[in-house]
Amino acid sequence: MSETLQTLLLGIIEGLTEFLPISSTGHLLIAEHWLGARSDLFNVAIQAGAILAVVLIYWRRLLDLLRLAGPDNRDYLAKLTLAFAVTVTGGLIAKQLGLELPETVWPVALALVIGGIVILLIEWRTRAHAPMAHFTWNAAFWVGAAQVLAAVFPGTSRSAATIFAAMLAGVTSRPAATEFAFLVGIPTMFAATGYELLKLRGTDTSLVDWNALLLGFAASAIVAFAAVKWLLRYVQTHRFTVFAWYRIVAGLVLLWLVR
Repeated sequence: MSETLQTLLLGIIEGLTEFLPISSTGHLLIAEHWLGARSDLFNVAIQAGAILAVVLIYWRRLLDLLRLAGPDNRDYLAKLTLAFAVTVTGGLIAKQLGLELPETVWPVALALVIGGIVILLIEWRTRAHAPMAHFTWNAAFWVGAAQVLAAVFPGTSRSAATIFAAMLAGVTSRPAATEFAFLVGIPTMFAATGYELLKLRGTDTSLVDWNALLLGFAASAIVAFAAVKWLLRYVQTHRFTVFAWYRIVAGLVLLWLVR
């Protein structure tokens, strides 16, 4: 497989999986296990593409929030801020404790299976509940905590962890839980990308293949835009069970392959 095709494939995987509840980190780790690891700068570039896609989709909503247009927007922004603050605090504690993502496939495969089972259980638990879209402070706190969990356990999926933390905390409207998860993901992913860029300060970039970075960035942005648009329509009338079964099957196949 050519280097260009590998780069394009990794960008597509990042864009497709970053906001679907199936774990982008896990899928990239698995892909790079066979395609070869890429530089930290490349991983930052394709993640930035996914962020750009979500910002473009939510730009009107973000503008209303930043303008503090009305009490509802001020309340929502405050809860997003709480979730982000919990994530930052928990992330710093995790760094101090030396908790980092492992770089082997086995824990990713196991997390995919466990995550799929958890999704099925949460969907079963909330199946008879009337949709509730209002976000409480309690729900915002647990969404922030869920992002920390996803950061230290590969295969968990940041979007899955946040969506289902919200649902367990009482936000049984899937569209509402999904929107909050995506919006809180914007500053979270910006912060993570900025942190990775800071770590790259002073490194030699003379040998960087900028064409590959641009291709991966563009592929990730385009695919993420389409994936998020599709998911936002899908959750209006569907449960997340299809993603749960995908995770379980994919995880079991990987466990068999790496046994």
